[in-house]
Amino acid sequence: MKIKILRNISRAFRLAFLAASVLPFIFGSLIDKSDFNFVGFILGLIAVSATHLSANLINDYADSRSGADWQDKRFYKFFGGSKLIQEGVVAGNFYFKTALFFALFAFFSVLGLSYIQGSFKVIGFYLLIIFLGWAYSCKPLQLSYRHFGEIIIFLLFGPAVVMGGYFIQTGIFPDAKSFILSLPFGIFTCAILFVNEIPDFPEDKRAQKLTWVDFLGAARSYLLYAVLMFLAFSAIGVSIGLGYLGKIALFSFILVLPALKAIDILRLKFSDKIELTQSSRLTIVIQGLAGVILILDKLL
Repeated sequence: MKIKILRNISRAFRLAFLAASVLPFIFGSLIDKSDFNFVGFILGLIAVSATHLSANLINDYADSRSGADWQDKRFYKFFGGSKLIQEGVVAGNFYFKTALFFALFAFFSVLGLSYIQGSFKVIGFYLLIIFLGWAYSCKPLQLSYRHFGEIIIFLLFGPAVVMGGYFIQTGIFPDAKSFILSLPFGIFTCAILFVNEIPDFPEDKRAQKLTWVDFLGAARSYLLYAVLMFLAFSAIGVSIGLGYLGKIALFSFILVLPALKAIDILRLKFSDKIELTQSSRLTIVIQGLAGVILILDKLL
């Protein structure tokens, strides 16, 4: 029974995706290690994690309310939501209240950051980020329903977390170097969203949810996925060329191989949801391993 409860918590919170925000924040915090602010790092890490969980939970709540997650009630792990509402395991209000709790928890962490930094800037940044995180899913904006979801994910999981980590350590914002270094993180996470939208395409259309899959259709979306992968690896190459990353970062190009495998699955199995879980898994692995490699590049 306890194991089942823990599994349901993991499903509801989408804990498997937490690395998408935690890794870039850690990386951003390590760009300049000359005077590492450990307390600021911990408070920032708590704020980032809690904000991400809040966004995950409100997304399930909003997609259930819109009808998007009711089109196919099967749980696929990587896409289509947690399905716990659809299975009658968890009430929708639980998602809303827990999302609000994590948003407030993150806010109190941000207040602590503001105090130790002696600046209100970080509060303003947080309010903008949590607004976008909720507006991504919720009415009246529902940005993920209007072809803006991918851009929001790129911004929140790339520049926002990397530059946020850098800002906590240095007090510098904006900064061209940290922005350039944030690009692969944002693009890889955008690719995670996009690859998960392909199997959801028929259900999203019925729920009037507009995503980038609309541009080419499911059958040709592997082309746009390939472009995202190319841009992400190119961004790493640019940072290496500029001297922002070292030789260890070169190991990230090994991940081109699973990217090619994911492209092949998307090309051949674009209408098979079970097979498409493999392309989703590969993309998550690519983002996670790339993040670890780039962090090691800054540590070693």
